[in-house]
Amino acid sequence: MSDSSLRLVWVYPDLLSTYGDQGNALVVERRARQRGLNVERVDVRSDQPVPTSGDIYLIGGGEDRPQRLAAERLRRDGGLSRAASNGAIIFSVCAGYQILGHEFVNDLGAREPGLGLLDVTTVPGQGERCVGDVLADIDPRLNLPQLTGFENHQGITHLGPTARPFARTVFGNGNGTGDGTEGAYNETVFGTYMHGPVMARNPQIADLLLKLALDVNALPPTDDRWYEALRAERIASATHPA
Repeated sequence: MSDSSLRLVWVYPDLLSTYGDQGNALVVERRARQRGLNVERVDVRSDQPVPTSGDIYLIGGGEDRPQRLAAERLRRDGGLSRAASNGAIIFSVCAGYQILGHEFVNDLGAREPGLGLLDVTTVPGQGERCVGDVLADIDPRLNLPQLTGFENHQGITHLGPTARPFARTVFGNGNGTGDGTEGAYNETVFGTYMHGPVMARNPQIADLLLKLALDVNALPPTDDRWYEALRAERIASATHPA
């Protein structure tokens, strides 16, 4: 794969990287380079246009006001939507996940339009905030191991008919709808509430994005001992709390 190259776009780190989700960009970049890929990483701030020529786009979580600003600027810019139309792979977390849906309720209490790249709608939760470790079984069609992550959100995200649940919770809230769903995805766009950062805990997700972007069925193996140790630690901590 030494002749292959990849353009990785980290969207709005100045607004949507509150919970360490930039770690996802680091993991994708590292795992691509371990396979001999030439990686161009582009960090796009909110005052810059989103390029349409990326292969993988990553969006993180953020607080309520930065989320509204990000949604406004992404709608006005249009680059991410055009990239999705071109077949780019997009992976979003928490606030970024909500932005990719049809709408969410912003910090002013108003319904904020999203980008409509995922068939989901988010409303405010009326009960306690969803906070804590989550363990979930990822959709078997994606052929990934169990998902481990940390959620911290108030939103309740409802899936429409064209969105598939990214995972089903073993414990934790996930989308907060009470039906056990966590996240959503379609062919090229993914959303989850999992922080951690989620790809440090679940590096196979990064590999999935690489395979989709490169249109290959498999990648050369890598040394995953560090990742597996982290996964085992977090799963053990969540399932057997002190």
